[in-house]
Amino acid sequence: MARPKHARAEARGGRLGWWAGTLALGVALAVVLRLFVIGAYYVPSGSMLDTIHEGDLVLGERVTLGLSEPAAGDVVTFDSPLTEGETLVKRVVAVGGQTIDLVDGAVYVDGESLDEPYVRLDPATGAPERTDSLSDLAGSAGISYPYTVPEGMVWVMGDNRTNSKDSRYFGPVSVDDVTSRALLIYWPLQDARLL
Repeated sequence: MARPKHARAEARGGRLGWWAGTLALGVALAVVLRLFVIGAYYVPSGSMLDTIHEGDLVLGERVTLGLSEPAAGDVVTFDSPLTEGETLVKRVVAVGGQTIDLVDGAVYVDGESLDEPYVRLDPATGAPERTDSLSDLAGSAGISYPYTVPEGMVWVMGDNRTNSKDSRYFGPVSVDDVTSRALLIYWPLQDARLL
């Protein structure tokens, strides 16, 4: 025996309502995740070579920033102090209270030379690229070394030291301006990996 027309209409309406509710919940969940948990970032330059390539898409997480400040070695995204509305990706080299120095192309934090296996190698020599001051460039913050990073700030540098405007140029970055800890490269697939 066939169901009456009104029963079929109610069943269709119930399924439609279920799909609409599921879709609305999915959209709401995606918005919450995007605003408070995960950020996707496009890397427009080669300042983080060879760790992150120009054009890579990076996924960053925001939750742990509420639990702890960025630490030395973290790859972070932050609001650019140079261009409003732009997000930069760099590595934290020192945190508030630490003293950074640049000596003969090497980075020292609190008097200890950093072991930086992530720094791009000079193609001519095979040695890590020199880390030089950018204080003499027009528009720089004019940092002089040794420099003690103020509390509530982090010192960030690109892994491609000869092609990165970073804290050597614009000074330390406020922890409040850090938007995420970079977790992984997800596109293009040949570059995909955890950071």
